[in-house]
Amino acid sequence: MNQAFVSWSGGKDCCLACYQAIAGGLRIRYLANMLTEDGTCSRTHGLSAEVIQLQSQAIGIPLVQRKATWDTFEAEFKKMLRSFKRKGIDEGVFGDIDLDEHREWIERVCRAVDITPHLPLWGKSQDEMLRHFINLRFEAIVVATKADILSEEWLGRTIDLDFINLLTDLQKTKNITPCGEAGEYHTLVTNGPFFQKRMEILETRKVFRDKHWFLEILRADLRGR
Repeated sequence: MNQAFVSWSGGKDCCLACYQAIAGGLRIRYLANMLTEDGTCSRTHGLSAEVIQLQSQAIGIPLVQRKATWDTFEAEFKKMLRSFKRKGIDEGVFGDIDLDEHREWIERVCRAVDITPHLPLWGKSQDEMLRHFINLRFEAIVVATKADILSEEWLGRTIDLDFINLLTDLQKTKNITPCGEAGEYHTLVTNGPFFQKRMEILETRKVFRDKHWFLEILRADLRGR
């Protein structure tokens, strides 16, 4: 069985990509998560490093986290991939859907370290993928939004059919994609078909910074599924 890592943010797209990679026969050895330079937060979704660690425990797949500034991001990412190569991992899984510049970056970086990239969600209908995610009984909440598109009331909202309906209504007046591929919103997955335990969010607060709303998770724990 081929061995792979998953580029990990904690959100729905990387989770669905991981699920499909496993279903396709890949053995996922690690979740690869990039942090801010001080090591406190996930570089992409603003989630605390500890929350991502707890999610990794809930899933049961080891997590590798690496600090980087935006200037050193690519170099640090390559270092992480080279460390995977030394452990016999030759393939990587990415949850990107339709941003060409992201795919070009992934393919260039993976080529430089001789890793084969897999993008199982690429080119799929975002609406269909979101419905598939829900039908698979993944559980996720909104943890970040672009403030000029989605207000703070969206923070903590469950990703379900009502969420899809609300987004569909919003698309009549705002430029927003169903999966938030342009960063309109980000999610945290708390349970799913390959999770061993469920994450339970116990305490949060809403924070506004850099034109975004964030749901800061202050306390969370693991429970049986």
